[in-house]
Amino acid sequence: MPEVFEYTWDTPTYKGKTSFNTGVHIGGKWLDGSNKTTIDIINPTNGKLITKVSEAVEADVELAVAAAQKAFDTVWGLNASGSTRSELLWSLAKTMEKHQEELAAIEALDNGKTFGWANGTDVAFSIATIKYFAGWADKVTGQTIETDEKKFSYTRHEPIGVIGQIIPWNFPLLMWSWKIGPALATGNTVVMKPSEFTPLTALRMCSIMEEAGIPDGVVNTVTGYGHIVGSAISSHMSIDKVAFTGSTLVGRKIMEAAAKSNLKTVTLELGGKSPNIIFDDADLEQAVNWTSHGIFWNHGQACCAGSRIFVQEGIYDEFLKRFVARAAEIKLGDPFEAGIDQGPQVSQIQYDRIMGYIDSGKEQGATVALGGERHGTDGYFIKPTIFTDVTTDMKIVQEEIFGPVGVVIKFKDQDDVIKQANDTLYGLASAVFSQNINLAIETGHKLKAGTVWINCANQLHAQVPFGGYKQSGIGRELGEYALHHYTNIKAVHINLRHRM
Repeated sequence: MPEVFEYTWDTPTYKGKTSFNTGVHIGGKWLDGSNKTTIDIINPTNGKLITKVSEAVEADVELAVAAAQKAFDTVWGLNASGSTRSELLWSLAKTMEKHQEELAAIEALDNGKTFGWANGTDVAFSIATIKYFAGWADKVTGQTIETDEKKFSYTRHEPIGVIGQIIPWNFPLLMWSWKIGPALATGNTVVMKPSEFTPLTALRMCSIMEEAGIPDGVVNTVTGYGHIVGSAISSHMSIDKVAFTGSTLVGRKIMEAAAKSNLKTVTLELGGKSPNIIFDDADLEQAVNWTSHGIFWNHGQACCAGSRIFVQEGIYDEFLKRFVARAAEIKLGDPFEAGIDQGPQVSQIQYDRIMGYIDSGKEQGATVALGGERHGTDGYFIKPTIFTDVTTDMKIVQEEIFGPVGVVIKFKDQDDVIKQANDTLYGLASAVFSQNINLAIETGHKLKAGTVWINCANQLHAQVPFGGYKQSGIGRELGEYALHHYTNIKAVHINLRHRM
């Protein structure tokens, strides 16, 4: 049997403990991976081992798909009414509330984000998301369609079946809820692969789902590497849809595998290089505060991070002075210490990747206005970094860094900034700051991005769809729009005249 992970916190921000299994969870049972191998889970704050979790492989995906199909055919799918699914999802949200601080502590330990952010944003938003989709579960309906008096026609929105879901490490529990909510609300069952860097909250949720009354096999969790488990999910002939959040590079591989197997439906929430536009007439203090949040939230590890900061020439110097001062106030340290704003990057791999981009910016001639170096000697801490004097051909301007690194770019007028803002392969999010609401809205409408924030940044709600244009993805998360990706539409024609 897999080992049980036990951990106790006695910190300034949280005092408590947790205990849960570290195996793969299939059909309601905890199992070792088929190869009996494990994955080390590292604390990004100090680089030390937290625990080991079972490594799933292709054979475990087979078991998980079989368990999910059995649950779909017997206790879920068309065998669980919308009201039943609604009640169970609501029960899940209420059970998560009971364990909210514990979940936040696990998230902060595993990911490196501060306990305060994990508790007040990640876990709270996850609960709100499950509640939102609980409300939808008995409201997914078709239409009656008028044709002529000889026929009665209607549509049904039916669950797809077994869904493969692959989530990232930057918001582990939040991305879990974004995927699980609409999938279960519409009657599907799930094979879930959390990131091998941050699987702990997904594993804790297995027991919480059981406590909430979710039937065995409805959600099956396989902790493994992307090139093994993610690939097996993407190419599996009995999985009819894959939902993925992560990099554009991996998204391409998933689409390719899906096309080569059973042509399964794919939804992708991918990378971004989001523009953050500040016009001369913006409320400067608020623009600085929101811009700082836009790029440094979650240590810059957000696909929607406002990493390209465009400032109109009339306020450029003053904005830059205030922005650098604001970013310099960000306090780095242990996620469980009081007053800390930013913890470590998630892993050594991510730390090295970000530092590689910082080195590239320096080598290509950009000016470091702030940061550009590690913080401390333990863990994976990087100081908030601001580059100026950049050109469009620089890697730090064109490529997603996924870290606390922003570039500040001067622009002349609206036409100039719209052209520069849209000069990217991505189109996930954007922000516009101006007290001229007509100018702000007009600019927002011209930006090629799935989300436009006006006089704010990184504001997300369970009711509002989120997703990208161009190479930032396919489909939408959240809101009613997310439900459309989890049902098949069946048209039924009934002959009322009984003759040709």
